[in-house]
Order: sequence, then structure tokens, then C-alpha cells
Amino acid sequence: MKEKTYEKEEAFLSPYAMKSQETRGRLREEEPCEMRTDFQRDRDRIIYSKAFLRLKNKTQVFFAPDGDHYMSRLTHTLDVSQIARSLARCLSLNEDLTEAIALGHDLGHTPFGHVGERVLDSLCPTGFRHSDQSLRVVDVLEKDGRGLNLTYEVRDGILNHSSGRKRCTLEGDAVSLADKIAYINHDIEDAIRAGLLKEDELPPRAVKLFGRDTSSRINTAILDIYEVSAGKPYVRMSEERAEAIEELRGFMFERVYEHANRLIQKSAERMLESLYTYFVGHPEELPVLYSRTAETDTPRAVCDYLSSMSDRYAVNVFKELFVPREGSV
Repeated sequence: MKEKTYEKEEAFLSPYAMKSQETRGRLREEEPCEMRTDFQRDRDRIIYSKAFLRLKNKTQVFFAPDGDHYMSRLTHTLDVSQIARSLARCLSLNEDLTEAIALGHDLGHTPFGHVGERVLDSLCPTGFRHSDQSLRVVDVLEKDGRGLNLTYEVRDGILNHSSGRKRCTLEGDAVSLADKIAYINHDIEDAIRAGLLKEDELPPRAVKLFGRDTSSRINTAILDIYEVSAGKPYVRMSEERAEAIEELRGFMFERVYEHANRLIQKSAERMLESLYTYFVGHPEELPVLYSRTAETDTPRAVCDYLSSMSDRYAVNVFKELFVPREGSV
């Protein structure tokens, strides 16, 4: 089966795609799988990781919303994977590599969305970025400290998925664009559902270039990227639509993200700051996985622990430590 995949890649993938046989390999040598390519194994390892399972209870934009149809960090990840795979397919890139990067790109994200990320970044002496933490999750923290031992290309795509970072594969570039397309479009849906935004308030230029509904905006973006990038050694959007999507992104920050963040910012900041201070002062109370790191770098160990938490788990730990129980003195 694996040999057939290799043959198909040689026959059908773009000359600029990353072929499975050309991977730079893993951090640690291991026996190859008889059926799956290395990128297919990486995808499976990510899906079955604990960090991936926790994404279902991590905030995307709205914390503990009323309603079952708001995006979580997990549904965002699946959305990115779907868009990235569509891009890979139409550009004849390696779909398995693209999917693995997409599924792993947010494994290190904090509870409470980007509010949580900003809090840990301000508290940790060496700073905190969710993309760096995602790599740390797959390299160090998963499998009780053994890590997932992923391929170089998947690790590079995870680390560098944010805008402004250089990636070593076009598959990584496809995921970076898909991430931006995904979060802007489904965040518009969530904002309208939450009553923070009306559809007719969207920037007219963006509406004209991308359409009024989510399906139109995503389809238009994918088609635009295809028309610009097919057969080329890059994956990018046309200049006109790239400017329009940045305008839409700025609009969302002004009208939605800042407002939505304010709704949870004070409570999330208070909880994470209190938890950080407590565990820095009591590293012996960290779970074993993190206490080993605390022996040499307590702030990093505490950030590892806090960023691993789901929203619900962080609230429960905070209550356990700081909220008096009924009948206590």
C-alpha cells in the first residue's frame, strides 16, 4: 500500500510538492510502517494524542457561549484541515502532509483563546507563543514526555503556521493561508450569532470580492489561490484579495475580537495569573510530567501545565485552589 502511494505521488503531485519519500526524517530513528507513509503516520499520531482531544473544550473566540453551534478550538482545527486539504488537492500538493500540519497547528494553544496566550506571554520570562508551544507538545510533552517523534516537515509547518514565518514546504504555506481563511469566516458566523455583528456591517470591498456568506467566501478564496498558484513554486492569494482579507481581519479585530475578549478578559486573566503565581510558588504540586521540567525551569513547566488545560479544567483548578468550599472556615 505504501509503495502504491509513493508511485501515485511521483505520477500526480506537483514538482513543487513534498513527496513522502523525500522527508528529512524524524528526530529519532524508528522502524517504518509497512502500510503508511511517514506523513500518514504523523496525522494518525496527532489525531490520537491527548492534546488533540483537549481542543474540543478550548475557546476559539467566545468562552462558554449560550448555544451548541459556536466554534471551539477543535472545530476550528477541523475547518483549517478541510480548507488546507482542498488547497492541496487543487494544487497537486501532498494532502497527507498538509492534513498532518493542519491537525497539529494549534495543539499548544492556551485555554480562553488568545486572551490566555497573551497572559502567559506576559508572565513567562521567556515569553509564550502558541505555535512554539504546539511544537513543544509534539516534541516533548505528549506520550508522557517522549513526544510524538514527528517528521521534520510536519514539525516545521506546525511551528511556522502563523503569518510572517517562513515555512520549508508549500504544504505548510497552504495551512497558514487556510488558518486565516478559516478563523475569519467562522468567526464572522459566531459574531453574527452572538449579536455582536450584522451581516450588512461587513466591509463593502470584502463583500464584493469574497461574497456575503461563508461558503462563497471560502470558495472564492480557494479559487483565487488556485488561479494565482497553480503550477507555481508558491502558494499565495492575489494581491487584491489578500488586501481585502487583511481589511476584513482588521475589521474583525476592531468590532469583534476586542469586544469578545473584554467579555472574558478580566476573569480569564485573574484565573491564569493566580494559577501561574500559585504553581510557580508550589512546583511540587504540578503533575509529574511538568514537575520534571520544573527542576530546571519552573516558569516553563507552569506554562506547559496551564496551556495544556481546557477552559473547564482551568476553572475547576482555580475553584479548587481559591474558592472557599461551603462549610469551610
